[in-house]
Amino acid sequence: MTLPVNKVPTLALEVLQQFRVIYGSMRQYFREMEESCGLTGSQMWVLQEVQRSPEIGVSELAARIGIHQSTCSQIVDKLVGRGCLTKKRHHADQRRVGLCLAGKGLKAIAALPGPAEGILPEALALIPDVALKTLNINLSELIRQLPGKDDAFAGTPLADMVQLQSGLDS
Repeated sequence: MTLPVNKVPTLALEVLQQFRVIYGSMRQYFREMEESCGLTGSQMWVLQEVQRSPEIGVSELAARIGIHQSTCSQIVDKLVGRGCLTKKRHHADQRRVGLCLAGKGLKAIAALPGPAEGILPEALALIPDVALKTLNINLSELIRQLPGKDDAFAGTPLADMVQLQSGLDS
C-alpha cells in the first residue's frame, strides 16, 4: 500500500525525521573524520582495531568490525599501499600473517576526532539493553516491510555507505 506523501501519518513523519538526524549526523561525522585523518571511516576503524590488537589477522579483524573478509582484505591492502599498515609473520606461528600499524597509520590515529567506528556504534553501546533489544525488534519489523531490501548491506561499513553518497554531492 503506497500512501500519497501528504497522507503519511504524523508519527511516521516524526520517525522519518529521526532517521534523517541519524544519517545526517553520521555523514557529518565521517566527513569530519576524513578531513582530519585523510582516510575513510572504515579505514580508520581497521587502523584502530590493529592498534588495539597488534598482529591481528584479517579474518579476526573482519569479524570484529562485522564485515566480510574479502571487504576487509581490500581495506587492508589499500592501507598497506598507503603506508598505514604493515604485514608481518606472527611471532608464534610463522604461517600466520599479522597486521601492525606503520608511521602513517599512527599519525592518522592521532588525528581522530572521536571513535573510529563512528558515532552510531558508540551511541548504541550506551543504550540500556532493554531499549536496545526493543530497537532491534522494531528495526527488524521495519526492514521486513522494506520493498527491495538487500541484506547484503548488513556487511557494508556505514562509513562506506555515507562516503558513497557524499561522492555524489560533489
